[in-house]
Amino acid sequence: MQKKIDSLLERFQVVEEALARPDAFDDPKLYRELTKEHAYLSELNTCVQTLKKAKSELADNQSLLKQESDEEMRQLLLDEIANLEKKIPLLEADLENLLVPPDPADDLGVIMELRAGTGGDEAAIFVGDCVRMYQLYAQKKGWQVEPLACSSSDMGGYKEYIMAISGAKVKRFLQYEGGTHRVQRVPKTEAQGRVHTSAITIAILLEPGEEEEFKIDERDLRIDTYRSSGAGGQHVNTTDSAVRITHLPTGVVVYCQEERSQHKNKDKAMRLLKAKIVEAERKKKEEAEAAERAKQVGTGDRSERIRTYNFSQNRLTDHRINLTLYNLDHIMEGELEDVTSALVKYFYQQKLTT
Repeated sequence: MQKKIDSLLERFQVVEEALARPDAFDDPKLYRELTKEHAYLSELNTCVQTLKKAKSELADNQSLLKQESDEEMRQLLLDEIANLEKKIPLLEADLENLLVPPDPADDLGVIMELRAGTGGDEAAIFVGDCVRMYQLYAQKKGWQVEPLACSSSDMGGYKEYIMAISGAKVKRFLQYEGGTHRVQRVPKTEAQGRVHTSAITIAILLEPGEEEEFKIDERDLRIDTYRSSGAGGQHVNTTDSAVRITHLPTGVVVYCQEERSQHKNKDKAMRLLKAKIVEAERKKKEEAEAAERAKQVGTGDRSERIRTYNFSQNRLTDHRINLTLYNLDHIMEGELEDVTSALVKYFYQQKLTT
């Protein structure tokens, strides 16, 4: 690992020198690529230097402790040593995550589709809980979230919720969230306090990048307008602002009713349509991705799951990587970093061994 770190730090110096040259702006595309690479390598360099400093301070304090006889000073040193011993493993974990190299597609936006599966009302309520969890995670990461479509449930939550998420490294950290998510807890609708098992499905669609951007022929579309239903206020419900678009050649149907403006709803629906069509094209080109996509969504049955949320034990388990965490209460508040980073690292290692 040290050899890889040294190589990346050498590259950091090369990139810094390239960006400092007077002709750095002559090639805008190259400049953008270099600034993106510099941002990654700068973060890596900061982490390496912080870790080195912490290890050096730990060694110094341990050495001073052996020589110190004053009890008050010894206690101060012991406290500092304890803090550093907690800090160093966290920095080492951060460094390991940073050693997974950036992908050119890391910053692509995603469209996240959450749907209630097995479990009826409780599954719909859990869709709402997960929507909130991902929105809080996005807020912590500085990402933008746009609701595209939703279908509310009578008992709370959503039968379906679709949202677009954009920002730095969105695809990197959310690409592995697709699949069946199982929840075990006492539902709000349960009168006798029994634990129920329900499931929801999550699908992740990548928004097209510049190289995949394409135009859809308007003649291939059937566009219907209708009145929005569910939450949204009286104004929304009394105008034909909701839009449903059918792409006739593929049969793909999308809808949006989140905005009061029909024009805005059409724009959002078109984004979703493009993402779905691009995803279909990716399927055709790469059969491996097609198999993964089909496996990702599944049927919403309890037996098919990538992750289990056990509320009574405050436990989250990701079955793909045998990761178990006992801080589900914090995770549901958007603290997903330990989960998403572990998945990025695991699947990167899988790619290296295949």
